[in-house]
Amino acid sequence: MIIEKLTVGPIQANCFILGCEKTKEAVVIDPGDEADRILLTLAKSELKVKYILNTHGHFDHVGANKRLKEVTGADLMIHKEDVPMLEQLTATAGSFGLSAENSPGPDKLLEEGQTITFGEITLQVIHTPGHSLGGVSFYTDSALFVGDTLFAGSIGRTDLPGGDYGVLIASIQNKLFSLGDDVTVYTGHGPETTIGVEKRTNPFVKL
Repeated sequence: MIIEKLTVGPIQANCFILGCEKTKEAVVIDPGDEADRILLTLAKSELKVKYILNTHGHFDHVGANKRLKEVTGADLMIHKEDVPMLEQLTATAGSFGLSAENSPGPDKLLEEGQTITFGEITLQVIHTPGHSLGGVSFYTDSALFVGDTLFAGSIGRTDLPGGDYGVLIASIQNKLFSLGDDVTVYTGHGPETTIGVEKRTNPFVKL
């Protein structure tokens, strides 16, 4: 699997491009900003986007949805609980002194246990609420893309609408920590980590 990480926008959110080496089909996870940079990276790798996947609806993770969808024609997917955020991006970003384009609505909804296939790669959808009501993570083999659910040594904030500290901790401990210590965790901000490291050392959720 091809994995390209781009850190985009003023809040430095991580956007991930996942591609199938054989078929060149791809997904883009959390295109938060800098759509043209994302598109250039896709073109350089000769990847064709099948799906745009949002781990959650906060503007720093979905701000480039509109432009990316217009150019690629890919299906946009998000959990139903976070759909209302998509048409409030301009207002929400403005409250932080930033700018973002409202996103079109989803073509398909994400839900617990769903699988998403592009080329020869299949992602499993895991509903991991707590940072937002509709937060999801994507898992394949030994790679896990968690958005703002879990960070290296930290967790997502829970003081925004839809956030819940207890729910977030349960999502991490009950769903993500069961995937195996060797799984690489690709986070929505900051560096990668592993499930094993977070179990042992993360002060919020270590077991």
